[in-house]
Amino acid sequence: MQIRNVPEETRRVLKARAAAEGRSLSDYLLQEVNRLAARPTRAELLRRIEDRGRISNLPPSADVLAEARSER
Repeated sequence: MQIRNVPEETRRVLKARAAAEGRSLSDYLLQEVNRLAARPTRAELLRRIEDRGRISNLPPSADVLAEARSER
């Protein structure tokens, strides 16, 4: 894996963070890439929420609001 055109300031900051942890820049970046890959994307989170289905026996809020509005 290669990342081209990394700004020098970004490289400097990351190298300093790695050094503060007593790690090489390569090891530090590998840890960060692994952490990023383990975290679900927003789309994945939304899909998980949708897959869970409703967790209560209450009617959907949209139905409750529509009924309340129709009673006015």
